[in-house]
Amino acid sequence: MPRSSNPKPRRTKAEQRAESREQILDGAEYLFSQRGLYGVTLKDVAQQVGVHASLLHYYFDDKRGLFEAVVDRRASVTTDRRMEAMDDYELQAGDSVTVEGALHAFLDTDLDLYLNGSEGLRNYAAMGSQIANTVEGGEVFNEHFDRVVLRLIDLLKKAMPDAADEDIFWGYHFVNAGLMATVARTRRIDRLSGGLCRLDDYTAVQARMAPFMAAGFIAICQERALARASETVAAGD
Repeated sequence: MPRSSNPKPRRTKAEQRAESREQILDGAEYLFSQRGLYGVTLKDVAQQVGVHASLLHYYFDDKRGLFEAVVDRRASVTTDRRMEAMDDYELQAGDSVTVEGALHAFLDTDLDLYLNGSEGLRNYAAMGSQIANTVEGGEVFNEHFDRVVLRLIDLLKKAMPDAADEDIFWGYHFVNAGLMATVARTRRIDRLSGGLCRLDDYTAVQARMAPFMAAGFIAICQERALARASETVAAGD
């Protein structure tokens, strides 16, 4: 039988190393999403990928280095898209920025990624929900995502110029908690609702999350503003 006239080119050593590194990152990302940062060892990752543990030490100094590489690989995908979405929204809205509009720009961009992206991206999101609130993991995530959060805060201040800063930051804290619970992939709401709600139904989440959170922001900020006004009047008396 004649040989093919177009044989598949052999991969270079650099390409083989890059592929091995990606497989390790995929395996680590999955395990971190399931067990958190402290429940995973380099040996666990090696077993997940099907390689000898010494290969991991070839690419990474320790587990912290591996974890940082897992975060770094996808962080710019989410941060850059969110920053661009919020910039675009502010440009379009001009002086008519709203709380709900700002939250849609912040939340929907990531939810679109999980709806249309790979299983790896969804694992990455679940990993973030597991690890971002730990001390060590939080330090790594803060380096990438603080600028995105502060950009949202700026938009919310523009939408609610009379709101106290602390109320806006508290509101973001609750938004983040809701988002983390959604992308954690625990399936708790699936069980509780008997299947009426599914955490992988990102379209349903998008339709509800920003309006729900916006109403909470407005309620808190308005109530607090009224309380401050009453205190001012009382002090004047």
